Amino acid sequence: MSTRNRRARRPEPRHAKPDLALRRRLLVGVLSSAFVVLSAAVFYRQVVETDYLRSEGERRYLRVGEIAARRGMITDRNGEPLAVSTPVETVWGEPRKLVERRDAIPPLAVALGLEPKELQERLDATSERGFLYLKRRVSFEEARAVRQVIADHDLAGVDFETEYRRFYPGVEVFGHVLGFTDIDDSGQEGIELTYDSWLKSEPGLRRVIRDGRQQIVQEIEQVRAPSQGADLALSLDRRLQFLAYRELKAAVAEHKAVGGTLVALDVETGEILAMVNQPGYNPNAQRGGSSERRRNRAVTDVMEPGSTIKPFVVAAALERGLIKPTTTIATRGGSLAVGSNTVKDVRNYGNLDVTGVITKSSNVGVVKIAQMMSYGDLWGLYDQLGFGHATDVGVPGESRGVLRHHSTWRVFEHATQAFGYGLSVTALQLAQAYGVLAADGVKRPVSLLRRDPASPVPAGEETRVLSAETARKVRAMMETVVSDQGTAKRAAITGYRVAGKTGTAKKSAGRAGYGGGRYQAVFAGFAPAGSPRLVIAVMIDEPKGKAYYGGLVAAPVFQKVMEGALRLFNVPPDDPQPSMLLARREVKP
Repeated sequence: MSTRNRRARRPEPRHAKPDLALRRRLLVGVLSSAFVVLSAAVFYRQVVETDYLRSEGERRYLRVGEIAARRGMITDRNGEPLAVSTPVETVWGEPRKLVERRDAIPPLAVALGLEPKELQERLDATSERGFLYLKRRVSFEEARAVRQVIADHDLAGVDFETEYRRFYPGVEVFGHVLGFTDIDDSGQEGIELTYDSWLKSEPGLRRVIRDGRQQIVQEIEQVRAPSQGADLALSLDRRLQFLAYRELKAAVAEHKAVGGTLVALDVETGEILAMVNQPGYNPNAQRGGSSERRRNRAVTDVMEPGSTIKPFVVAAALERGLIKPTTTIATRGGSLAVGSNTVKDVRNYGNLDVTGVITKSSNVGVVKIAQMMSYGDLWGLYDQLGFGHATDVGVPGESRGVLRHHSTWRVFEHATQAFGYGLSVTALQLAQAYGVLAADGVKRPVSLLRRDPASPVPAGEETRVLSAETARKVRAMMETVVSDQGTAKRAAITGYRVAGKTGTAKKSAGRAGYGGGRYQAVFAGFAPAGSPRLVIAVMIDEPKGKAYYGGLVAAPVFQKVMEGALRLFNVPPDDPQPSMLLARREVKP
């Protein structure tokens, strides 16, 4: 046997043989361990970490977005829109993505009408955030320009959402009454603020899938339905409001006045049919600076009513049986000493009956009538008329006016209260008080909301202040004011009996008294005088022309607006002229 064969047959050492069983066991153990670990990991991911992983995944592609809702519309009494919300686009972006695209920031800023440096600074300051409004409520042209920038620069991280913008078709004409909303569509002034909870909408919520460019791919579900705001109908008549605004603005310009106010009421319902002020403002424009022009002066500013208060002094005395329309009042000399002071008329009227005191607006005559009553008698009527009390019409910032209690009056203050000094009222308060005379002595609450024709005045809210007989007697006396013998012949309207009263009140200059030649020209009245349907009060503040009397400045505004109002509401004439009767015969078939 060869050496080679002997070596081949030599048995190998025992320890050198592979332990196949051990290897098998090790392999099985490793595989089993891997399977256990994998199963545990799967279990942990699928069971324990399910919510976390789902939320992390959804965070990357699932978003909760708003569904825009419309704020309630405000209309006039006839359903004409006064405030509407129109859909507009808002541009938003992701700062953490946009800060990496500095090349696209300048054209994006130009498209939005912003300064590039300002936009870059805003993005740098919010670079860790995932959301930032770039510009809200952009115009159609701006939205188109932004889309072009996104396409040209392949820009990710910029998107659009729909919001609503408030729009006021009447612009300045209704601005003081309606007010306005802020960028979030919340009421800030006027009716928008008072009835914000009624008009306000609540946006809905929806879940959507967005792709890597933040574009909506699919809507998953609606989380909450949008709640639209409720509409609101005002008592204003759009046609009359435009007419009143035009005439008031023209008068303020003609007489170079500081401002003016006009209020028109429906006698039967107490509804405010028109309420305008000058100067005006545009609620559609961006607001900033002083709020002086945004005040609704008809309810926030007070004035001393001057001679427009005299019919109520006469009414108080008539109610107590102290006088009659024909009672003679001695005004000879044109002056009257009251304590250490003197009351004067513009001229010596001699002896006047009570009607003449109203016709000529005699201060001496009305003071003598007031002196027939106690302080409390006069104060009591003023208080019942609503002076010194808010009308609760629902306009923010309404003034109560000033009516000091009679226990604090002195002898001369009793006199000044009779011809309209020492107390202050708003234009709305004055119109409401004249509404008492027009409504046969009944005071009705005023309203800026349209009332139900079937039940125009809420039950229990009417208050009798004067007897019907007294109110009618005073109205008859006030008709003479609009005659050729009165102080307001420019308030006359062809075909209608008109009653009213002028007032020319000096404006107080504080401690300096009533100097400086500043006046407020006032006229308040109603028509048709026999059975009044409408009341209008006009005040022109500080007319600077040659004319400053109420009969020359305020009465013509009353005449134009009242004449138009009577036609708009189809009120038949109660004093047809011969020419009118002839015209009717000519057109009769």
